[in-house]
Amino acid sequence: MERRDILKGVVCCLIIVALVYGCSGKEGPSSPKQAVISMFGAMEKDDKAALAHLLDLPELMKTINEDYALQLDSPRVFTSPIQLLEDLTGNGLTKTRWFAMQRIIGNTVVTGETATVEVTFIDKDKSIGYLTKFGVHMANEKWKIYSFKTLQEPPGD
Repeated sequence: MERRDILKGVVCCLIIVALVYGCSGKEGPSSPKQAVISMFGAMEKDDKAALAHLLDLPELMKTINEDYALQLDSPRVFTSPIQLLEDLTGNGLTKTRWFAMQRIIGNTVVTGETATVEVTFIDKDKSIGYLTKFGVHMANEKWKIYSFKTLQEPPGD
């Protein structure tokens, strides 16, 4: 019986160590594609804190000549990371538009510490697909998204 108690203690310790290590925040997404998947999950949960860890907010703030919300004639300019996070959560325009469409996460191309992840947004009502490539790079030993870029709008059927 004493051996069983020791075994239970060891198993409990291993579980606690695994939980502490998993929740420590030192580990980021294991791949660029996982960073994009995690971003959509955080958007769905309106988790601004998780988004702040998945996004390279200073780099995203530099985007001023294009709008990634899709279907806009002129780009919006965000003056703070808070505005950007609000746009990606709750009733934000980008979240609303992205989540109104089917999202397909496609090919990933990794070159050293940078990568692109294809994300296609499909507007079924208009029969339009918006091909994007999200830029992802290593920052502080974590994969972070630094760019959302619309590449093309294939014609509808």
